[in-house]
Order: sequence, then structure tokens, then C-alpha cells
Amino acid sequence: MILPFVALLAAIALAPLCAPKFWHHHYPKVAIALACVTLAYYLGGLHAWQRVLQVSEEYLTFIVLIGSLFVVSGGIRITIKGEGTPAENVLFLLFGAVLANLVGTTGASMLLIRPWMRLNKYRLTSYHIVFFIFIVSNVGGALTPIGDPPLFLGYLKGVPFWWVAEKVWPIWLTGVGVLLGMFFLVDRNHYLRAPAHVRARHAESPDEWRLEGLHNFLFLLLILVAVFIARPPFVREVLMLAAAAGSWFTTRREIRAANHFNFEPIREVAILFIGIFATMIPALDWLEANSRTLMQPTATTFFWGSGALSSFLDNAPTYLSFLSAEIGSFVDPAAVRDLLDTVPQGAAALAASTNASAIAVLQQYRAADLAAGTLSADHARIAFLLAEPTFAHVLVALSVGAVFFGANTYIGNGPNFLVKSIAEQQKVPMPTFLGYVFKYTLPFMLPMLFVVWLLFFRG
Repeated sequence: MILPFVALLAAIALAPLCAPKFWHHHYPKVAIALACVTLAYYLGGLHAWQRVLQVSEEYLTFIVLIGSLFVVSGGIRITIKGEGTPAENVLFLLFGAVLANLVGTTGASMLLIRPWMRLNKYRLTSYHIVFFIFIVSNVGGALTPIGDPPLFLGYLKGVPFWWVAEKVWPIWLTGVGVLLGMFFLVDRNHYLRAPAHVRARHAESPDEWRLEGLHNFLFLLLILVAVFIARPPFVREVLMLAAAAGSWFTTRREIRAANHFNFEPIREVAILFIGIFATMIPALDWLEANSRTLMQPTATTFFWGSGALSSFLDNAPTYLSFLSAEIGSFVDPAAVRDLLDTVPQGAAALAASTNASAIAVLQQYRAADLAAGTLSADHARIAFLLAEPTFAHVLVALSVGAVFFGANTYIGNGPNFLVKSIAEQQKVPMPTFLGYVFKYTLPFMLPMLFVVWLLFFRG
């Protein structure tokens, strides 16, 4: 039953290259037909309605978040002065990497991709878009739960909000720094090949520096607040849709026209990811059932293992599967029950507990829950992981692997396909699925990932 997922990946990779006209007109039929095969098995064969409903809810939240950010950011027009020199481009991408932790990789990508293309309009080529995907749409968002969906799911499971930033910032600096260095060398070589008179003719005049649609930042804020609302059900999605509707009806049409805004990119993402979310159910279920026996729970195996699968599966459920495997390997259920029984007994019982290291973590990050006696089982399990440096280091490797490797393919992370579609609408010659992997991932992302592993996870 993993075969429909493999077939869909193969179609996404090969059909645009081998049969572009057929794929352009019929990709919705292919994606939905393969999804129906998997859903028929789960609903008609296994009667696993609950599993299908769970994935449907995940897809709904995913596409509503992506879509609302797409609509709201399309109502913001940033006009940047002058030409995009290599140094200015590096600063722009660094700003995007930081912003991704505040508004998410999707929000930063949708907000900055159009000004990025305008900044480099006279020499815009595929590597500008691919490095934007690498840095802004993926690696940049590794510091906070807002930054990327796997980290947000980890936060919901009990990983403290700022713990990832505390542990990951040196890795983030290394990953972003290596990619920016590579980009600078490539961009400088390309920049120097463009004659000065061409650059002068096509660069925007220095007085072109303005921001339109400023009120849409309030709608972006509403979407970010909604991300943290888990109950009651569907309130989060309703607020996001309300923000999108508010942006749509309050933004001048001229701004969206100047941004060349239309719904085709989000339509393509929505249809393809229906197929991806449905057909990947058996792959994720098999992974969760077998991950503990497939690999040793070390930083190296979790970094490369979760990363490799995050390149082709949705990185959020992959992260959850590996987190479950780590908890199952390292955390003693009896110790968790003992800790949960001790918490309601108060400070004296906690002080005498044999779980002192886990309690110390909870006192640092969950003091209010300890005082109120409302600690959840998930919080307790995560506390045991964070209390042991070796276990915590494996969790760091998992977090970095799930986020960084999402840049390796167009389907590794939601914003990747959106950015690709927007670039193609602006007539940027984007590489095919396999072209992306062989021309950019292997020569640029893979060396960066190897450096990160060598410096932080090899031991």
C-alpha cells in the first residue's frame, strides 16, 4: 500500500519532464486517483475511519494555514530600491531567515518572494529561487515552534518554546552561514558576468522603496495567534480564513495586480498535497511501527533518518513518528507514572522524588504546571528526554533533520511548491523535480548537511 505514494512521487518527479502537457492538464486526476486507492483500502478494507479523519484534519489545517498566509501576503507589496548586488542579496536572505522564525517559513516565503524577484529582475534565474527555498522557506525557520510545522508539533507535545532556540542556534548559524557563503560565490560570479550598462538600465531608481498594504500585517498577526489555538475544534481554521477574507476585501486591487497575484499556485499545492497526505498514510504508519527496530536511537541516525524521510514525506508527521520512537526507546513508562503521581502531592514530595533531574527540567520550563498540579503525560515524557544530555541531543538532531532536510525537494515542505509556482508564473526557468535534486540539493544542500553533522552530531 506504499506503492501509490511511490507512484505519486515518481509522477511529480518525472511527468513534468517526460510528458509536460499531459501533467499540466491531468495532474489533479492523477493525484486524486492515487489518493482514492489508499483511502479505499483504509476505509473499506481496514475500516480505519479515525486514522483517515486524523489525516484529513491535518490536511485541512495545513492548507488553511498555507492558503491564508498566501492570500494575506499577496496583499502586501514591498518595493525595494536599486539593484540586487551579491552583498545586498545575502543580507536580504539573512533577513528572511530571521523573519521565518517570527512569521513561519510559509509567511516569510510568501511575503518576500515577490520583492526578492523584483530586486533581481534583470538577472533573475533558477538559483535565486532555489537558494531562497533553501534559506527562507526551510533552514531559516529552525529556531522557534512558529518557524516550521515539526517544531510546532514538538511544542504541542511538550518541548518548551525557547528550548529549541537555546540548543539549535549554533547549528542554525552554521547552516544558514554555509548556504549564504555558497550563494554569495555563485551570485557574485553571475553578477560580474552582467555588463554594467545592463545593470544600470534595469535596476530600479534609488527612490523606489515603499511598503503598501501595511494593514495586512494585522491579519498576519491574527493568523499567528490562531496557530496556538487548539480548542475548541476548528476555531483556529475559522480565524485563519477570517484573516484571509479580511485581507481580500480590504486590500486595493492595484496592490494584488502589481504582485501578479492569482490563485493558481495555491490551487496546485492544494491538489497535489491531497494526494501526498492520503497516499503517505501507509508509509507513515509503517515507519511508526518499525522505526524503533530499524535504527539505533543516536543523534546520527535520527539526523539522517528523519531528514531523509522529511525530504519526501511531510516533515511534520515524520518528526512525530521519530519523536515517538525516541520516547519509546529512552523513557521508562513507570518513571512517567511515578512522576505524574508525585506532582499533585506538592513540593515536599517532589523534593524527595527519585526523578530529580526530570523535576529540575520541569521547574525550569513548567513551573506553573508543577505548582498547579496539572502536568500532562506528554510534558513528563519530554522532561525525561531533556533531563539526560544524550537524549536531549538526539532530540536536537531530530529537530534539525526534520527542518533542514525539508529543503531537499519541492515536496519536502509546503512553501517550496508555492515559491516554485509563483516563480514559474513570472517566467523564471525552474528546474524539474530531479533537476532540483541533482543540480542544487546534491552540490549545495548535501555539503551543508554534512558539515552540520560533522560539527554537531557525528559523535
